[in-house]
Amino acid sequence: MLSLLRLIVFPLLLLLPYVVFSHFIVENLPGFQGKLPFKLETGYVGVGEEEKVQLYYYFVESERDPENDPLMLWLTGGPGCSGLSSFVYEIGPLMFDYANSSGDFPKLELNSNSWTKVANIIFIDQPAGSGYSYAKTSEAYNCNDTQAVTLTYEFLRKWLMDHPKYLKNPQYVGGDSYSGIFVALLTRRIYDGIEVGEKPRVNIKGYIQGNALTDHYIDANGRVIYAHRMGLISDKLYQSTKANCNGNYVNVDPNNESCLNDLQRVDKCLKNIRRAHILEPWCDLPFLMSILQVTPTNVRSLFPIEGPWCREKNYIYSYIWANDKAVRKALNVREGTALEWVRCNDSMHYRGKERTESYVYDVQSVIDDHRHLISKSCRALIYSGDHDMVVPHSSTEEWIDSLKLPIADDWEPWFVDGQVAGYKVKYSQNDYELTYATVKGGGHTAPEYKPEQCLAMVDRWFSGYPL
Repeated sequence: MLSLLRLIVFPLLLLLPYVVFSHFIVENLPGFQGKLPFKLETGYVGVGEEEKVQLYYYFVESERDPENDPLMLWLTGGPGCSGLSSFVYEIGPLMFDYANSSGDFPKLELNSNSWTKVANIIFIDQPAGSGYSYAKTSEAYNCNDTQAVTLTYEFLRKWLMDHPKYLKNPQYVGGDSYSGIFVALLTRRIYDGIEVGEKPRVNIKGYIQGNALTDHYIDANGRVIYAHRMGLISDKLYQSTKANCNGNYVNVDPNNESCLNDLQRVDKCLKNIRRAHILEPWCDLPFLMSILQVTPTNVRSLFPIEGPWCREKNYIYSYIWANDKAVRKALNVREGTALEWVRCNDSMHYRGKERTESYVYDVQSVIDDHRHLISKSCRALIYSGDHDMVVPHSSTEEWIDSLKLPIADDWEPWFVDGQVAGYKVKYSQNDYELTYATVKGGGHTAPEYKPEQCLAMVDRWFSGYPL
């Protein structure tokens, strides 16, 4: 069978220029005791003009049935956040062992709720400048949403040509946070490629989005609405702000003093609320955040981490681990590239502006791309942590409602171990199906906060069962 696949794929290699594959099997990692009990492959795929962009990836084979389980390309948000962040903090097979990480180096342990229990997953560092991915010229680091998706599509096609045994697996695109932009665009690009006969044919079945940015205006505007619904601002302040701002809290007339004054009062109420999860402690640690964003190698001086807990302290472990020379060698990171690993590259990370020095946010909404996919044979899972104020679930529900899809199964709770894990609603039109689920107690993003519930959710959805 493998020989036959090679005969099929070899001509396809001629369709994409400069195809040079570089990947390695990783059997041991610093911080983890013993041999890895799962198959981990890391490598680079060159994309773009003369393959000046080198995209790094981690591929983890499904621990259940890799020959038949879904294959999912996972895009971490940002933009500019490393796939390693999703790997160790959200849905991957390893996590940091905080309780036993003494001394100056973090320990790793297995994640019993890894999505690789039920799927093959490619975690990618994209665009160039994210994680261990890099560009061969300074100009090649410049990017935008549209170009990032084009290069990621090229990555996927080349990766599949180098891994022909996965061509037949049901394939999905997944991602969270800012990658809501990428996931919708890439999924549409894949379906459009199938229609014009592009090879290799991606066996796409659908897409998954979590706490996902979809429309810059709707998602940002919804934070005031969400804050009111969660009791963070009073009815009186909300009604005043709504009236004075005409329901528009983003594109405010600079001469509308009543609106501006109300928004200042709203900001004062929300100032010390952790937006990624409104119930968790807010980190008043500017010195810590500046170190994380600017000089990651200095993070060792903060380890072990003292003082009151806040989630941002967990992220320090990844900076220490990923910048260690032995780790980089074990992961086969090319020497002289990606000199300092950062969890999220601040030169690209979205902060509400139109662009940064190296990145242009040229796509403001992908609602039309979701609408385009309604005409395809396609499944979608959209989930939201209900305590996330970065991309509020109420905003996600607003754009889903705008699709005007018929409801197949109306709003009702879903359960894990007999307990309500969230609420769900299913839409269906012809061969398109969209399941929307809230994750009770989840933040930005949900699997980091509710791993057991999210694994149950995605396992049921992949299998075609009701949540």
